[in-house]
Amino acid sequence: MTVAGVFVLLINDHLLKQAWPGFVTGKLSDVAGLVVAPALVALLFWRRADLAATVLTGVLFTLVKATETGAELASHAWTLVAGPSRVLADPTDLLALPALALAWWIRRRSLESDSTRWRVTVTMPLAVLAVAATSAAPTPTADSVRVDGDRIIVHVRDDASQISEDGGVTWSDDPGPKEENRPLQSAACVPMQATRCYRVVPNRMAVEQSDDGGKTWGPSWALTGDDRERFARRYQYGTDRYSMALAVQARPGGHVVVVANGLDGILVRDVSGAWRRVGWPSSPGYGSVDLSPESNVAIFLAACMLFGGAGAGLRRLSGAYLGSAAVASLGVFAVLTGWSTGFEPVLMLLGMITVLVSAVACLALAGAGRARPMPAAVGVLAAPLVYLCVYTPFYGWSHGTPDSYGVAVALAALLTALVVLGGAALIRHDARRAYLDGSSTSRPT
Repeated sequence: MTVAGVFVLLINDHLLKQAWPGFVTGKLSDVAGLVVAPALVALLFWRRADLAATVLTGVLFTLVKATETGAELASHAWTLVAGPSRVLADPTDLLALPALALAWWIRRRSLESDSTRWRVTVTMPLAVLAVAATSAAPTPTADSVRVDGDRIIVHVRDDASQISEDGGVTWSDDPGPKEENRPLQSAACVPMQATRCYRVVPNRMAVEQSDDGGKTWGPSWALTGDDRERFARRYQYGTDRYSMALAVQARPGGHVVVVANGLDGILVRDVSGAWRRVGWPSSPGYGSVDLSPESNVAIFLAACMLFGGAGAGLRRLSGAYLGSAAVASLGVFAVLTGWSTGFEPVLMLLGMITVLVSAVACLALAGAGRARPMPAAVGVLAAPLVYLCVYTPFYGWSHGTPDSYGVAVALAALLTALVVLGGAALIRHDARRAYLDGSSTSRPT
């Protein structure tokens, strides 16, 4: 592994790509990644296998960049590792394959050095961070739409354009050539019915309509209430947060309106007059609501339940255990904060060390304090239930059920309270039984 390659990845993907996105920074990322990746792949082998790792890296890179199936599988893999991610197939990236020769040469030279293990140990965290940085999902944007006979074509920046031949009911990737820099049509009237017109509202996620040929306008569709909150959570890092263009097509029984809705994809008004947010039909998993704050709270409360259950059954040393458990819970919070604020490695490392040391101390104190098994079992079993009770209502809210965030908060609080009260009742019953058993054995016979 080359330290230079790791730093090139870090600087290019965190700084240069943001400032100057384009061909050069994109291909530089591929070259640096191919230099670093074989050393990471080699760790999967029991013994050092540089040639096998280099060949495997090349094969996987080719499959990902040359086939849609490979890109889709890579997207799912990176999503598990680094959060919502999207990898695009791009055969021109195969121009970077000769970089594997450089990776092979570097790995062969490392055989002559006695410090190879030290370098791998030191640079491994940076390498993982650098490679994960290349997985950031692009942000496709529906930025224009046009009617071509019976077809409606929505141009999508950074992704395949979408085409519908049934008035916006179903959509598929447009097999035609990519159209760039099409003029935005912000308003349009119904064919053969010039009095009914529609227009997008500047700098808003909204559409207005006119029934007098554009003299006066009124609201037709807009994001409201919790839909705005879900939208903000989905696309918090994007910039095109507004409806960008629209087109109107006459259909049997009326007309349809198709809106290029920026980061939110495609919006359709059908012949009945109902509006429907289609989103991204070719990528249904894109733009999921970011529930990391709620997930972090759920994990933190589950950790508190886990440590608290064991501590409730201590016969002595409860004060020392309580302090260690509190430190361990704060360590969990530090890890979660470091992850959710952009993968802060220092904060995460300190948090993991704190959790490890404090958890070991809790185990030692639980043994020395003669913790009863029932409260510990309650803590172990109730911890995942607490997580589910906190997280599930918000997951449902992200998909529209319940529609109100306040209802999700109330459900999470109620369900969590029921689990905590149930666990407390079991622990109290066990403590009473232990007290009675202890009292009976102390009576004179």
